[in-house]
Amino acid sequence: MKLLYIIGIWTYTLLIRIFSLFNPKAKLFINGRKNIYTLIAQKINPEEKHIWFHFASLGEFEQGRPVLEKLKALFPAKKIVVTFFSPSGYEIRKNYALADVFYLPIDTAGNAKRFIASINPEMAIFTKYEFWHFYFKELKELEIPLYVISGIFRGSQAFFKWYGGFYRNILKSVTYFFVQNEESQNLLKSIGLNNVTINGDTRFDRVYENAQSPKQLPLIESFIGSSPTLVCGSTWPEDEKILSNLPEKYPNWKFIIAPHEIHESHIESIEKQFSTNSLRFSVLSASNQALNAEHQTLIIDNIGMLSSLYQYGNVAYIGGGFGTGIHNTLEAAAFGLPVIFGPKYDKFQEAKDLITIGAAKSISSTAELINAFDSFAENKNAAELARKYVADKKGATDQIISMITKSDRP
Repeated sequence: MKLLYIIGIWTYTLLIRIFSLFNPKAKLFINGRKNIYTLIAQKINPEEKHIWFHFASLGEFEQGRPVLEKLKALFPAKKIVVTFFSPSGYEIRKNYALADVFYLPIDTAGNAKRFIASINPEMAIFTKYEFWHFYFKELKELEIPLYVISGIFRGSQAFFKWYGGFYRNILKSVTYFFVQNEESQNLLKSIGLNNVTINGDTRFDRVYENAQSPKQLPLIESFIGSSPTLVCGSTWPEDEKILSNLPEKYPNWKFIIAPHEIHESHIESIEKQFSTNSLRFSVLSASNQALNAEHQTLIIDNIGMLSSLYQYGNVAYIGGGFGTGIHNTLEAAAFGLPVIFGPKYDKFQEAKDLITIGAAKSISSTAELINAFDSFAENKNAAELARKYVADKKGATDQIISMITKSDRP
């Protein structure tokens, strides 16, 4: 199985190299790892100890960020290294002020030894998932504590199958698991891993904190005026197609579309679907109130605003549910917005919870979207349920910090 793992890693790398010839994200993946050790040597003193945080992508960064920032606040002299696997995380957070940020070199025995020696970690913290054989093995051999925070496991994963011995051995390198739910804890214990506690999801701490002091966006305020607003976050073409039926039916509402991808062809596609009634954020003018009033739909053609946009909404639509799975519902819920999303949400416990308490609805058609929108448009109770759900779930960060910083670590 180890041989198959190695072949899989090299095959994946080869495919990415081929895709990089015509795919911008794949090109970033490859180019970002060129001369990586030279870049590390320019920024990192290997004689100094570091705390290493690894994130698959931007979502995991935001999930683990409360733990990182709390550690930095408690120990300001500690140096932190952050790595990303995906360009969508690295490119947005590469200038993050609290850490030196790098791409994670591909998981090989040589890279694991060289990278870990280069950053000299006193502990490693991985958020939610990504379990790399050679990196975990090297950390264990060097007796460097390795923690998985906000972990979540499902019975369908290879760790819990009869053929999953190799993958179970990867998990055995982890010092301690901080998991989100009882199912994850029970699954780990079923394979003999008792170094686990249920601490919840650190995303609740992050989104709650964001909702308490969001960045103000005067241009958005100017566009909305006094109109009720639907904020549509991380949308894909399948979402936009169904959403385009709403503006004409609800002329008194404003609509903000923040697509997951902002390349020009996608923005143009959204403009066509929402006709002449749409306006790009890049051409929005605070001084031109007539222009703002004329347009009903605002298209956000930049990255990084979404978490602050929800403060201006009354209802949220979360994209991704017609594809591989919905995006972040908690950012919207933290602001007291009931949420609507597509049918593929089964891997997201918070989505199930929000539906159960009446603060979310899943839809599969235009008719269902309209019904869900109508039910939430004036539903102050749903808004309060969403806000309370997030507030009641926060606290995982403090539990994790307490356990990984005490002298007698688990």
